[in-house]
Amino acid sequence: MEYALSYPVERALSRTIFRNKEFSFTFEGGGAAAIAGRMDIRQLQYLAALAREKHFTRAAQACHVTQPTLSGRIRQLEQELGVPIVERGQRFIGLTPEGERVLKWAHLILDNWQSLQQELGAIRSKKGELVGRLVLGVIPSALPMVSVLTSAMERQHPRVEFTVLSQSSEEILRNLHDHAIEAGITYLDNEPVEGLMQHPLYVERYCLFVGETSPYTDKPSVTWAEAAHEPLCLLTPNMQNRRIVDRAFAAANVHPSPRLETNSIMNLLASVRSMGLSSIMPEYFINVLGRLEGMKAVPLEEPRVEHKVGLVGLPREPLSPLIAALFAVAREVR
Repeated sequence: MEYALSYPVERALSRTIFRNKEFSFTFEGGGAAAIAGRMDIRQLQYLAALAREKHFTRAAQACHVTQPTLSGRIRQLEQELGVPIVERGQRFIGLTPEGERVLKWAHLILDNWQSLQQELGAIRSKKGELVGRLVLGVIPSALPMVSVLTSAMERQHPRVEFTVLSQSSEEILRNLHDHAIEAGITYLDNEPVEGLMQHPLYVERYCLFVGETSPYTDKPSVTWAEAAHEPLCLLTPNMQNRRIVDRAFAAANVHPSPRLETNSIMNLLASVRSMGLSSIMPEYFINVLGRLEGMKAVPLEEPRVEHKVGLVGLPREPLSPLIAALFAVAREVR
């Protein structure tokens, strides 16, 4: 079986053929002698793992091979393509400019290969079941809500597995375009998501989470100006949730300095319970996380802040069967 795709690579990559997990590439260099090479899927997987882990040993462990094997196959890839891919040194320094270009194509090829495997898996399955793994990037504030989507997906497609990664909204957008994740859950009205497939999942509203001895526990709501006088623990400034919180404080003409910053929602909850701090987190935590002993969530007002959070993915043709199924399930989730 032969599956052909066309890619306009900088050096005129004229043809890509899937044949028994191998690719046959022909590069033409504008009148120069053609450079031909063969590569296999594993070499591209090793390169992607090295770029992700930024460490040869960890990348080898992630690929379940020895470090010399991984290094040797990447060196072989460099020889076959005729360009340096990795900056040489005692440890991993980074990729060369040529290596960064190769990595982008590696992500695209691996993404297409995975989609092909998913489609063939469904064809081979006696019941036509979808089989495979979806890698999702999720903003920290949405992590407790992911199970609503994955459990609905599991009910309809029990042979689909998930890897869920906590990532900032910026990382999700970058990793989608780099084909490092298949889909993301992020803000829809506060990020540059134009051009992406998207479907809203819920509206994020905010509460002040305080210890049970706080004077605010019996109040129906609290203003952002009042919350600014609390000893706060918040997400780190690189998180979109934190930028939303900072803008709400600015709208209330207050600029608090948090006692503690973290990139972990669980650490925020633990800090409220054990350190006597207060935090600002999504309202839905009250229901999704069950009874929050030792703390109370009080709705925030003046201003009232709301943001849509939803599923995003890259539009492509043909669409990955798993991504198509994920968006179909998302449209049914209430």
